[in-house]
Amino acid sequence: MIWLILLVLFAVWIAILCIRAAHLKPGALPTEPAPETEFDRNKAVQDLQKLIRFRTVSYEDSSLEDPRQFEQLIASLPALFPNVHKACTFTMPGPRSLVFHWKGKSHDKPGVLMAHFDVVPVDESGWSKPAFEGIIEDGVMWGRGTIDTKCTFLGVLEAADNLIAQGYTPSQDLYLCFSGTEEVNGDGAPAIIRWFQSRKIHLDFVLDEGGAIVENVFPGVRQPVAVIGIAEKGTMSVRLSVPTGGGHASTPPAMSSIGRLARAVRRIEDHPFPAKLSDAAEATFLGMSRHAPFALRLLFANLWCFRPLLYLACRLMGGELNALVRTTVAFTQMQGSNAFNVMPPNPQMVCNVRINAGETTQSVLERFRHVIHDDKIALDMPFGRNPSPTSTIGDEPWKRLEKAVHMEYPGTVITPYLMLASSDSWNYSAVSDHVYRFSPMPMSKEERGMIHGNNERIPLTSIHSIVSFYIRLIRMC
Repeated sequence: MIWLILLVLFAVWIAILCIRAAHLKPGALPTEPAPETEFDRNKAVQDLQKLIRFRTVSYEDSSLEDPRQFEQLIASLPALFPNVHKACTFTMPGPRSLVFHWKGKSHDKPGVLMAHFDVVPVDESGWSKPAFEGIIEDGVMWGRGTIDTKCTFLGVLEAADNLIAQGYTPSQDLYLCFSGTEEVNGDGAPAIIRWFQSRKIHLDFVLDEGGAIVENVFPGVRQPVAVIGIAEKGTMSVRLSVPTGGGHASTPPAMSSIGRLARAVRRIEDHPFPAKLSDAAEATFLGMSRHAPFALRLLFANLWCFRPLLYLACRLMGGELNALVRTTVAFTQMQGSNAFNVMPPNPQMVCNVRINAGETTQSVLERFRHVIHDDKIALDMPFGRNPSPTSTIGDEPWKRLEKAVHMEYPGTVITPYLMLASSDSWNYSAVSDHVYRFSPMPMSKEERGMIHGNNERIPLTSIHSIVSFYIRLIRMC
């Protein structure tokens, strides 16, 4: 009798799992291409070439920067985008903070399209083509910033310039906001936020860089997927150091300072942060699993039952999947002695931490102290900020974005996404509940690997699509 009851309960359990999975099914995707947008595609390519040639490289040590390159790029914009400068009010809340106010027919639901125009440093010895010439070969433009993110900087301004020339006025105020300090978490975007706050402007939506259109990222999903960031993890740098005063290498102590640091690093890596599925990460899995085989839908429709299995799979697979569900730690820098026979006076190791929802910079430091369990290890935080709030989806701003994606890329799956990297848009959560992160272009795994890497380049067709996407989106604003 007991076995019969257990068998019935098991059958009911299986039925519940299957029914829930069956309800997790995809909606119909628009597949009809929208009419082609009209703009000068050759000019768009040439304008991006000109922007690439400005060496707007940001450094943590600002003394290494060339301010003239930033100034010259800003000075070039009136000639590149004359209609924007005629129709919009231009303001610089900070030295590398640009705001173009495009007045709409109404002013109660203003929006922001944003990007950054600074880039990371380049070691040109690892490049096949010069990094700042915008060389075009075989339908591809090479250069630092072609993907991250002078392409969207160009896209927003090119789209606005064309629409203004056609006599278009947005239904609501639109702000085109650009920063030149994003790569070093500088004051470019915060200065713009202070400018909005001083005018008591609350934004209806914000669109920045972030996700893209990707393929073969999620198991079993064969369609291209537009991943749109609705939140981003926090980020911080933690420095571990052992102040000792140094000494001669011929008389080392029982445990060297570097050995002590190595033990601390080992303890941190041996004790990864616990997994936790944030609202944004759960939306990512649910959104993509709707288009996955039934077995995966069975898993994600029943996370109340299979959550531990998901966490184990993510930890074993590592990479992006693991980063979606836990705070990650990557040791990136070391400093020891400047001589082979001198004990280092203050050896250091630095790690980059990407903070999951539910954790804070303070809780990370507390966990490190507990796990390291060594009072001789000093911890400090050169930089840190907590995870962003999660933006609202499903209402009008999100639907406009979905429609623009489907118009430019019919047949594309759209899913919310937890952004693993950091961006200027983190700051905009202070003035908007709809902060989205999406670079409107297909991006292969190889192209994603070029971001901050060697040989960064973009297909000319992607440049065209980016401008076209912004034209479609602005027409709905």
